[in-house]
Amino acid sequence: VQLQASGGGLVQAGGSLTLSCSASGNSFSRFVMGWYRQAPGNERELIATVSTDGYINYLDSVKGRFTISRDTAKNTVYLRMNSLKPEDTAVYYCNTPPPGRLSWGQGTLVTVSS
Repeated sequence: VQLQASGGGLVQAGGSLTLSCSASGNSFSRFVMGWYRQAPGNERELIATVSTDGYINYLDSVKGRFTISRDTAKNTVYLRMNSLKPEDTAVYYCNTPPPGRLSWGQGTLVTVSS
């Protein structure tokens, strides 16, 4: 399964973006899926997960601002990001929870200006 994240870009602080992650090859519908991010100089961190039955978890730093969802029919996972902060600047990826059992895509860059 090859993952492709999209939807990143440059946004001002306080703005919003919606990221999408789709899979080619095979479906990830039977997997718990998550969104990760990696800021410059930092390790990749898991920020949100959604199970196959809709159970959701968030990293405290994004709780209340980000919303993860999935569309099984479209084989796509989404991340709606509101109230963005400069510290949200990172490359965002999707995969299963650590260590990430699927093939990592290139991610999508989110840059939040102050």
